Amino acid sequence: MGSVGPGSTVLFLASLVALVGVSSAGSDAPRGVAVGFVFDPKAKCEPPCEHAGICIRNNTCFCSRGYEGETCQYANCYPKCKNGGECLRPGKCRCPPGFGGRYCHKVTCDAGCWNGGECTAVNGVAKCICPSSWTGSRCQEAICPQGCRNGGICVAPGICSCPEGWLGGACHTAVCTQPCLNGGKCISPDKCRCRPPYSGPRCEERKKSH
Repeated sequence: MGSVGPGSTVLFLASLVALVGVSSAGSDAPRGVAVGFVFDPKAKCEPPCEHAGICIRNNTCFCSRGYEGETCQYANCYPKCKNGGECLRPGKCRCPPGFGGRYCHKVTCDAGCWNGGECTAVNGVAKCICPSSWTGSRCQEAICPQGCRNGGICVAPGICSCPEGWLGGACHTAVCTQPCLNGGKCISPDKCRCRPPYSGPRCEERKKSH
């Protein structure tokens, strides 16, 4: 066998067989197939291969399972991250707000949905869908169709909590602790509107005719 002179380059080529992942049509699950490639032990990759990738030819990386890209810089998740999730490392997704689960496939609403509300995705955004008697971002606000007047607060569907001095389904009825007399009407807390010829706080005084 002849000798190798100075300045000559010896290129050692080794045939390797590697198992790489490919996706079957209609499925995110990986499937292994045998693929042959030629490995140059003197190959250089700039920038270097990441995540245990192997430089098999100049600027050509062979990526380890779960990574892809020119330098194996991108992680793969199987199944793929859903709803805009980002694959941080093989099998680990970082989910956007409103989504959770291993692959960001579950819709989640911050603080949950109250009073029978259902968390669902609306145009890609997690949102509570409320029953007809509730509203608010978490279905936390009751609806009173009749309205609550005079400072009343809707505390349950169709039910108002009235401030002192008011009653009724809509807090529309004033309360006079002393009843109005002689046909007078209570128009606000402890205030009577009197019919002629009566006057006074309780309409108890009859005006004298001249």
